[in-house]
Amino acid sequence: MNTVTIQSLKDYVDQEVQLNGWVYHLRSVGKIWFLILRDGTGLVQCVVVNNEVSPDVFQLEHQLTQESSVTVTGIPRLEPRAVGGVELGVRDITIHHIAEEYPITPKEHGTAFLMDHRHLWIRSKLQHAILKVRHQVIKASRDFFDQNGFTLVDSPIFTANAVEGTTNLFKVDYFDQNAYLTQSGQLYQEAAAMAFGKTYCFGPTFRAEKSKTRRHLTEFWMIEPEMAYCDLEENMDWAERYVEYVVQWCLEHCQQELQTLERDTTKLEKVQRPFPRITYHEAADILRRKGADFEVGSDFGGTDETLISEEFDRPVMVHRWPADIKAFYMKRDPQNSELALGVDMLAPEGYGEIIGGGQREEDFDILIKRIRDHDLPVKPFQWYLDLRKYGSVPHSGFGLGIERTVAWICGTKHIRETIPFPRTIYRIEP
Repeated sequence: MNTVTIQSLKDYVDQEVQLNGWVYHLRSVGKIWFLILRDGTGLVQCVVVNNEVSPDVFQLEHQLTQESSVTVTGIPRLEPRAVGGVELGVRDITIHHIAEEYPITPKEHGTAFLMDHRHLWIRSKLQHAILKVRHQVIKASRDFFDQNGFTLVDSPIFTANAVEGTTNLFKVDYFDQNAYLTQSGQLYQEAAAMAFGKTYCFGPTFRAEKSKTRRHLTEFWMIEPEMAYCDLEENMDWAERYVEYVVQWCLEHCQQELQTLERDTTKLEKVQRPFPRITYHEAADILRRKGADFEVGSDFGGTDETLISEEFDRPVMVHRWPADIKAFYMKRDPQNSELALGVDMLAPEGYGEIIGGGQREEDFDILIKRIRDHDLPVKPFQWYLDLRKYGSVPHSGFGLGIERTVAWICGTKHIRETIPFPRTIYRIEP
């Protein structure tokens, strides 16, 4: 007898199989009762008929509770009305554990309660769907870069230097010296790109920002490609190719999850190249036309990003930013030294910035001056400056935040639901 998954049941119609899983729901109709089983790959209705099982098995209806763990033996049969188009005619049930009364019920629960029980909440249908989409976003990301000649080079989590200053970093004791939890793997990817040409890293990043918005976490995951011999325009080409690939992959491979989430996929279907590209000042003109309270020269806030993105039906790339609000490593525009060759990609539907990147400064003298102008210590950046002494070339890259991207694709309102165990300024457990 085969032990199979719910996802593969259609391949075993009319064959006796075993399913390992957990009780999701129970209901009865006379001499028949129904067990909805989940196993991580899906849900299936298991039909228990009085004269098809032993009396002991039929009486289990009164013993089983939600989330009890069981092995169900039965025969799959096609049933168009059932979830997944198949149901299981039960022959036997083996109990592994009878669960205590489950704290998450169909009634409305507050956010704090659900987050306190996040370790259980991820079993629910909607949260399960979001995290399955997250899995596919990550898979598609790795596939895209692997298929396009990029080499995965992991950046460290502990670092002695900051990418954009130390004010929003988590400082930790590192034996007899200070260290920080990384806010980006970018600087190390620049070193990797000089060795491999095109690289990327994927891992957690940390920002000690005391932000309570629906777009921010203190720990989030980024995928960060870096390319040697690459200018801003080519960098934007890579960014739009990548995002198009991820969205179209999810449309193809997450149909059931997006349906569960009631996502309007017609909006995602429009995410195809070319993406609109506008300058920072053109974006500022949009805000001015819409009557936004915005001061030219400042960074965009969440409301500003939403107002800009409303003008487009797909992600928009905003490039050539005021140099004063960009990081020290950003190369200046040769045509206007007051502008930096940076780019942010704003997702439609008000989901904000999902990509930030740009062309890096490759000149040693300019870069060391910028480090000093930003009041950063030179010593921790000596290795980074070396990259401008031994075969420096024009190079560019960007970082995509996985959680914001998942929130957009899923249509989820708060970013905390897009990561298994979110970390915010108020939460470090479970």
